[in-house]
Amino acid sequence: MSSEVATSAPNEAAAPRIRISEAGRYEGQRVQIQGWLYNLRKSGKIVFPIVRDGSGMIQCVAVKSNLPEEVFETLKGLTQESSLEVTGTLRAEPRAAGGYELDVSNVHVLQRVSEDHPYPITPKEHGVDFLMDHRHLWLRSRRQHAAIRVRHQVIKSIRDYLDSHGFTLVDTPIFTPAACEGTTTLFEVDYFEDEKVYLTQSGQLYNEANIMAFGKVYCFGPTFRAEKSKTRRHLTEFWMVEPEMAYADLEEVKRVAEEMVICLVGRVLEERKEDLKVLERDTAKLERVTAPFPRMSYDEAVKILQSKGSEIQWGSDFGNTDETLLTQDYDRPVMVDRYPSEIKAFYFAPDEHRPEVALGVDLIAPEGYGEIIGGGQRIHDLALLEKRLADHNLPREAFEWYLDLRRFGSVPHGGFGMGVERFVAWMCGLEHVRETIPYPRMLYRTRP
Repeated sequence: MSSEVATSAPNEAAAPRIRISEAGRYEGQRVQIQGWLYNLRKSGKIVFPIVRDGSGMIQCVAVKSNLPEEVFETLKGLTQESSLEVTGTLRAEPRAAGGYELDVSNVHVLQRVSEDHPYPITPKEHGVDFLMDHRHLWLRSRRQHAAIRVRHQVIKSIRDYLDSHGFTLVDTPIFTPAACEGTTTLFEVDYFEDEKVYLTQSGQLYNEANIMAFGKVYCFGPTFRAEKSKTRRHLTEFWMVEPEMAYADLEEVKRVAEEMVICLVGRVLEERKEDLKVLERDTAKLERVTAPFPRMSYDEAVKILQSKGSEIQWGSDFGNTDETLLTQDYDRPVMVDRYPSEIKAFYFAPDEHRPEVALGVDLIAPEGYGEIIGGGQRIHDLALLEKRLADHNLPREAFEWYLDLRRFGSVPHGGFGMGVERFVAWMCGLEHVRETIPYPRMLYRTRP
């Protein structure tokens, strides 16, 4: 990129600096906008720079007869993604994106992108690999920008919901001494003095300690799974929110999960209408996400899948195709509970009437987006937990602290985890979760 700049002659101190999203509050006033050139149209003695600033886009109108020649020529020669400060008067224009236009009186170019090294992402078609290699720039495009704004809303709404329902945020460690979800998907890290630790798969075990101090807690952060998966639903690094509750059973876990999902969908529809439009999301499908969600047992789900042609047998976990088949007749997430204990993590409480099934539940989103929430009731009996650790060949010494929770004031408790990226993919109607996180980490991608 070139470092060419053009400076403005007049002092612009009198014009307040605003964000494009605030334009409605300054109609008829002279303002300054700091941003980047998204596009430029020319029509004889008028140029129409479209400027973005992260909060929105606005079309500017620069008329040659109203401007010093130097200012007009500077605008006319601008290149895509050049950074600039534009001063002018805001006026309402119903036909314009955002409803306002800026009549330009001056411009200050901070950095002009060189024509010899132009911005690489153009309106033409680019392959996915090219776009992912340029992810640091692709984020500036309208669709990617909209998806990340929806992500922001989802995260904000998660926190708002939990904070307003008595949960306390308690951060859990990223370096952990042992597995939570199974030893086959751990990322091992060399620690000091030849010690081995692992990148966290979940904060849940620590949350179980935290609820004994706070009653209701959640952690929210990155989690890591060393799954050699190339499906559209998987990342090796993703963000997960994990609420946990003392004195809670499976039914309470299901109630909170359903209520939170409905809240999040409503907030996205309310706050991100324009972003969903940019993403061409069919919002009518999201508007149908209301209580109650369909509920079924794993036993019932297997029978439904077999009737639809699936070869699944009792005791097997659901694959992506199974989850899609199971939800194809529903317009909202489906709750499936009581999976076989053998396919669930060691900490799931068994059903006292059928110990071969666990008191766990998955929420499976419609439209082929798969499991968005997994959770359930935890084992609170010390002897049973000791047996489960042995059955899973897990090192007892690494879990002594976890066993302490069953020695000192143990109570029935439960919670769930929700992956942000899958939820955002569903909200946005995106084909792949890689577009729901700024810098995705996948089986064959760790850059940029």
